[in-house]
Amino acid sequence: MIQSKNIFHWGKDTLTVRKALALSNSKMTATWHVHTLEKIESNAKIVERIAQNQVAVYGINTGFGPLCTTKISPAETRKLQTNILKSHSVGVGKPIDSVLVRLMLVLKLHALSLGFSGVRFALLQRIKWHLENSCIPIVPEKGSVGASGDLAPLAHLFLPLIGLGKVHYLNREMETSEALQIAGLQAVELGPKEGLALINGTQFILAHAVKLVEKMHNCLAHADLVGAMTADGLQASIKPFSPELHQLRPHPGAIHVANNLHRLLENSSLLQAHEHCERVQDPYSLRCMPQVHGASRDAWLHLKNTVETELNSVTDNPIIFEENHTISGGNFHGQPLALPIDYACLAVSELGNISDRRIYLSLLGDRGIPKLLMRETGINSGFMMLQYTTAALASENKTLCFPASADSIPTSLGQEDHVSMGAFGSRKALQVVENTTRILAIELLCAAQAIDLRRPLKSSKPLENVHREIRKHISFATEDRIFSADIEKASALVESGELLKLISLSNTKTHELFEIY
Repeated sequence: MIQSKNIFHWGKDTLTVRKALALSNSKMTATWHVHTLEKIESNAKIVERIAQNQVAVYGINTGFGPLCTTKISPAETRKLQTNILKSHSVGVGKPIDSVLVRLMLVLKLHALSLGFSGVRFALLQRIKWHLENSCIPIVPEKGSVGASGDLAPLAHLFLPLIGLGKVHYLNREMETSEALQIAGLQAVELGPKEGLALINGTQFILAHAVKLVEKMHNCLAHADLVGAMTADGLQASIKPFSPELHQLRPHPGAIHVANNLHRLLENSSLLQAHEHCERVQDPYSLRCMPQVHGASRDAWLHLKNTVETELNSVTDNPIIFEENHTISGGNFHGQPLALPIDYACLAVSELGNISDRRIYLSLLGDRGIPKLLMRETGINSGFMMLQYTTAALASENKTLCFPASADSIPTSLGQEDHVSMGAFGSRKALQVVENTTRILAIELLCAAQAIDLRRPLKSSKPLENVHREIRKHISFATEDRIFSADIEKASALVESGELLKLISLSNTKTHELFEIY
């Protein structure tokens, strides 16, 4: 029997990034509390009564967008809800990853279960069926401007509820009608407001932002780890990471990174070997890692806090409080997410920028290790071309950093005259994360090579453990080879997070602040 602490209660418990990810990949069970069910059904009955009423309430007995003043008869309210799913299914481009679609289903389930949207419990059960039976809708990547939420992608997400659209089911793509026939299910007949509640909301932007929080966190952790390895391989000073220095400028991210770097480097024989060298200062890419990585950590924290507020918010429209108290507002607008997503995009790009600079430093050959990180060059180009790749990726990131939220194009005949563009912002932020992951993987290769070139001197115990694990997958390079294979192996190591398990930094004072709980 599953222990209650492992069960999430839709609409009652607080949803976090970690729980959202666990629910989306079936690592956590979820159900509804009896009091939540009562609230959901009570709210749905209010909507039924409003639909029969003559008092106009947006989206229940009126048209949508610029048609908000057009009254809809009680007999037509259900067809209105079906039509909105059809008419708003205008997405284009490649389908988004099924991981993101599953997240969208989780996020919508929780938002609707908060009990202010007026949908019936039966509708929520069908959404949950899609999630639990891996009948995953096909959702195109483009078409949302992030204003009335993510109208187009959410319409595609929920077309299968009414028997339309396509799904990925039983390991293949098929029409929803075929999937329902196989499962022995009928299409859902939508009630008043249900179509509108399904497509209003920020779940496309938010699903991408949840993945951004997760993947950016991995980049941040590896930036500290790989940066420490490079610093030791280049025999940089540990003094800039001293705790007392950062207490004088106590930004949480900088303090956290300085603690990480100091603990990773302490007791390194490489460090001790140049303790009395004549070098006064290291370049910024080594010396200023706490300030640069730390600022990116602070941006990540801003994003995480915003995301977790949004995870537990009602973002459709109108909101149903009581039969005589409904509000047509703007909780669906993507701006609260769009701005911190753009900020995070820039922050993760900076991790790639400074990593590329450290890679360049490691190739110069002016710190007691061979130029291009190889003893015999001339006939061999060594690691020279790897920095070409990081330069290309870092430059691409700079272009992708243009803030999507700086743009706005009026839609809905001017009714929706300011939009967030958060959907595009979230998609490109994940591309920047992917590029930065590759840059950090290349730095990992260079740092491991530099440490080998310092033998018989050794790094600290945690960094030696990491180095040993790298060498299980990627051998020391004595001559030119096809380095793209090494890059892919290093990228897989970074993405898996396996190297982080070999180091222990959890007792730093700022640890809990920068973790995903």
